[in-house]
Amino acid sequence: MEGVEEIKNFINIINTRDLVLKEYKEMKIEELSNEIRNTIKFQHESFQRIEEFEMKGVQQDLIKYAKMICKNTTEREISKIQEVYLKKIENEYLKSKK
Repeated sequence: MEGVEEIKNFINIINTRDLVLKEYKEMKIEELSNEIRNTIKFQHESFQRIEEFEMKGVQQDLIKYAKMICKNTTEREISKIQEVYLKKIENEYLKSKK
């Protein structure tokens, strides 16, 4: 049962990450780039941790749920950052062309 509680706590960590609202529009391009890297790193580390739960034999339904939540949360976060990032790059590029 210890593994079950661990993965439930881990799922809560993933869910609360989604609640952290950041003002991406206010960030500079370098900061946005760093945010994308950090999110990808979080996703990678999360999937490694989920694999550890799999090796421990934690309930498969919880593992599938954790994978789904992690994937959806991080992809949503990356999409938000990328949208702002690409607009800023486009604006900077267009400014330099004028």
